[in-house]
Amino acid sequence: MDGNRVLVTGGAGFIGSNLANNLAADNEVIALDDGYLGTPDNLDNAVEFIEGSVLDDDLPTDVDVVFHLAALSSYFMHEDDPAKGARVNIEGFVNTVDQARRDGCDRVVYASTSSIYGDRTEPSPEDLPVTARTGYEASKLARERYAEYFAHHYDLTTCGLRFFSVYQGFGGAEAHKGEYANLIAQFADAIARGERPEIWGDGTQTRDFTHVDDIVRGIELAADHDLQGIYNLGTGESYSLNELVDHLNDALGTDIEPRYEENRIPGDAYVHDTMADPSEMREATGWEPEIDFAEGIERVCDQYR
Repeated sequence: MDGNRVLVTGGAGFIGSNLANNLAADNEVIALDDGYLGTPDNLDNAVEFIEGSVLDDDLPTDVDVVFHLAALSSYFMHEDDPAKGARVNIEGFVNTVDQARRDGCDRVVYASTSSIYGDRTEPSPEDLPVTARTGYEASKLARERYAEYFAHHYDLTTCGLRFFSVYQGFGGAEAHKGEYANLIAQFADAIARGERPEIWGDGTQTRDFTHVDDIVRGIELAADHDLQGIYNLGTGESYSLNELVDHLNDALGTDIEPRYEENRIPGDAYVHDTMADPSEMREATGWEPEIDFAEGIERVCDQYR
């Protein structure tokens, strides 16, 4: 990505702002955000910020590449208002891509989700059968289907990236997300303040924790290589929440036990285990995660030491 004009939707949010700031070193970057989960404080001065919704009729889509990250991104957001979730995540995607198409843009990279794989303690390849068990998952699957439509009917290059558990820590751009931030960020902040982190369930659930810097590199490579279709972005390793607490205690020099609470997400909707198979992305672009779990924990904890 060099010398392009690009649009990042959800561009003031956690992943979006990291992407926009990184792209701005060599590209003209517009960050569109409605302020629900993002803040322009996350953005560097080199990024042009536009406050607006992906449902608007006059989006700044006269660009070379659209990076579509805007979404209602949690189970609870969709259960509170399923219709709103569908409007933002599905209609907002179609509206953005169609306006971009009409303005001459032919490359779209968009965020999907790894949760559609369900519970997996083995690496999940992209051709694994997927299921929508929640409104959030249904909306991301709908994006993938609409992306196929735009690719086949209009010859657009559309690449969907199934992110695994993306984190950075409250010292980065996650602080504004609060309870919606990744568990690494939430647990580190609680332990650093001498509080017991709250785990829903027994802590044996596992996540493929992937640092946002690796995610941003993967997003850019997807555009650089004109990837078409669906690709995983995850490390291929998983750690339990109990292991996460142990690593954070070691990094912070503390000895704080977690507090176990009943899981507020119904069992048939809760994804207990995730692990990526990133081999397709590696073969297509050479992408490899560069920040392993231990280094990622150190980076998150640096602000507290």
